Amino acid sequence: MPQLVHVTSMMVEVLSVTAVHPRGWFCNCGTPLYLLCFRISQLYYSRYLQITSRVLFLGVDLRDLVPRTAIKLQDLGGKSIAIDAYNALYQFLAIIRQPDGTPLKDSSGHVTSHLSGLFYRTSNLVELGIKPIYVFDGTPPVLKEIEIKRRRQVKEQALVLYERALKEGKKEEARMYAQATSHLKDYMADDSKKLLGLMGVPWVQAPSEGEAQAAHLTKRGDSDYCASQDYDSLLFGAPRFVRNVTVSGRRKLPRKNVYVEIVPEVVELEKVLRECGITYEQLVDVGILIGTDFNPDGIKGLGPRTALKLVRQHGSLEAALPFLENAEFPADPRKIREIFLHPAVTDGYRIDWREPDVGGIVDFMCGQRDFSEERVRNSLERMQAGAKKVKGKTTLEKWFG
Repeated sequence: MPQLVHVTSMMVEVLSVTAVHPRGWFCNCGTPLYLLCFRISQLYYSRYLQITSRVLFLGVDLRDLVPRTAIKLQDLGGKSIAIDAYNALYQFLAIIRQPDGTPLKDSSGHVTSHLSGLFYRTSNLVELGIKPIYVFDGTPPVLKEIEIKRRRQVKEQALVLYERALKEGKKEEARMYAQATSHLKDYMADDSKKLLGLMGVPWVQAPSEGEAQAAHLTKRGDSDYCASQDYDSLLFGAPRFVRNVTVSGRRKLPRKNVYVEIVPEVVELEKVLRECGITYEQLVDVGILIGTDFNPDGIKGLGPRTALKLVRQHGSLEAALPFLENAEFPADPRKIREIFLHPAVTDGYRIDWREPDVGGIVDFMCGQRDFSEERVRNSLERMQAGAKKVKGKTTLEKWFG
């Protein structure tokens, strides 16, 4: 059966979505002789990194400029977090795979890697008293078409290398290339929304960029943080965002008996602006100079620190352009700036946390998608018990209300 995976050695690192329960199970089948608990490293082979960097790690590269504060997931107990759903689902699709790169599937051939990651990771977060809100992308801005085509080409290239590695019997290499071929199909998003509804976890449909909507929720005070792996949340004006919510955990470095921890990191917009000595609008200009999803190439040869220096020296992107050679943009940079400063968002949403529909979850995950009922029920029990313990309530209604 396609959903059964033979027991295999742990290959690289503890899977991100098992951070709370490192021995968590992620196979669909019920028999204890089969499991899926893969580990992935963020230190890829140099060739693989060139192929996947534009797929798995997207957005503006502000890493060198942004002060971050490491925390523990437990520190977020009692807080609500608006999570970029597509960002998380792509991570799950990339990570949760068989040794040859094949994603987890049910007996009908439907991919279920995203459901595995979403269910177990979300239940772990709720167990810690964290209130997740998933935000789904809508229609992308027209200016994102260049980046979308670029990603499609990267996936096509990775698929060719994946098939070649399989043909040559290089399973580990094939598995890594396969991670860059992930496609989020419509039924995957629909299944994810259905599962979240059954779990009593709210989700919001964004009119356009999910990160922009998540930032909007945080600015309005409807969430305490927004969460994503890249730094675009800052350009959308999120006052607080956290990285590594869906990819934290202990990992083993490739070919070394050394383990490191990937921990959540909190970033505060006010602190970023203060330490960089710029305004929010100027931060957006720095991002545009470096390169965003709407002008992915940025200015050739211009790094984050140089871009920051130019904006501080001249005051704005327009004022800095005369001092730059080869400053080309796929569109008027003012239009790119407008996407960040005034993104398409909606106030038409309702955020309610409810008790999980245990019977509905078991029917959907186990009856329809072939997950192990024992493991699903155990995860739900921990989720409910953890929520009660963290919040000190006697009933879930008091916590989910």
